[in-house]
Amino acid sequence: MKRAHLVNFLAVKTDEDLAIRANLTMRENIYSSARKYERFAPKFPIQAYKLLNAYQFKIKIIGRDDNHQITFSREFESDSFGGLNIKIGGQEISCAEKLEIFEIGKSPGLEILLGNFIPIKITGEKKNLIICDFDKTLVDTKYSTPEEIYKSLTSPIQNFPTVTESVEMAKGYINKEYHPFILSASPHFYEEAMRDWLYSNDIYSAGIFLKDYRKIFSLLEGDLTPKDLKVQGIYKLNHLLDIIHMTGIPDKLVLMGDNFESDPIIYLTFNELLQGRTEPRELWNRLKNYEAFKLSTKQNSMFLNKIFQLSDIIRKLEKKTEVTIYIRKKAKEDELRVPKQFSYQIDRVNLYETPSTQK
Repeated sequence: MKRAHLVNFLAVKTDEDLAIRANLTMRENIYSSARKYERFAPKFPIQAYKLLNAYQFKIKIIGRDDNHQITFSREFESDSFGGLNIKIGGQEISCAEKLEIFEIGKSPGLEILLGNFIPIKITGEKKNLIICDFDKTLVDTKYSTPEEIYKSLTSPIQNFPTVTESVEMAKGYINKEYHPFILSASPHFYEEAMRDWLYSNDIYSAGIFLKDYRKIFSLLEGDLTPKDLKVQGIYKLNHLLDIIHMTGIPDKLVLMGDNFESDPIIYLTFNELLQGRTEPRELWNRLKNYEAFKLSTKQNSMFLNKIFQLSDIIRKLEKKTEVTIYIRKKAKEDELRVPKQFSYQIDRVNLYETPSTQK
């Protein structure tokens, strides 16, 4: 018997509101099955391939305080892919310490509990974040050939080399109370396998942002297109914007990536936006003419809307974020080379080597 299942769920509570990002699908109820599962075995991505299916859901979210009293109850409808991206404000939110999530639309009169969650708190005067790319930055994954893609789908991520220097650097900032977010262009069904890897490396409470491939293959509603299977620029920059819209403008921000694709340009562009230096439309016009940021008509409007929203928030708060960027070297390059139009504050970029980049 299939029932609604949360693929991923992230709730971030700030001083102003509660931001929730979730994805749902239908999955066999393993708890009513006679099948046996290895309890602590690392998962590998192909086990979740059925998450490519798309469904629509109606969700009830209940907030409770420390005394388990209800502070709010709200209902929402997901998009046709089972995605939910909402913000809830008001005094009732400030008292909510726990969340209960129910699916209420598939069986009339029946509310199915999907899970209980404690929102991540990013509150107070100081708000520090670290956003880290996953592939080639934390783990030396390879997706260049059909054989490498097959291996990545059918193997736990633990089978790939860990980039120890990057992991230790990220954990160093986490220990300084920087809240971690993980950004990857891997398909959305890598969530559980990636979470297993993070836990095995003592990285907890990380919000994970992946690429939803259902939106690529949809003919009607997808905000990604087939070209986005390979072109990562607009996707990653969009998710950087999503993270900041959830958390609010940070005081300090650390960005970690690699020099194998377009991470330096993405991070330098994002830094320029956070400094409020460039008018949003000018930034948009510059990006859409560069190969790594080729945009469809729908992506144009979505992206421009997001950067205008963020620009307005920065202007109202009159707040400048202290940004530090770390880029893992691809080979033995001594300096970072990017097109001149993306080189604003390039001195904020720190190149670092790992044993595999010194060959």
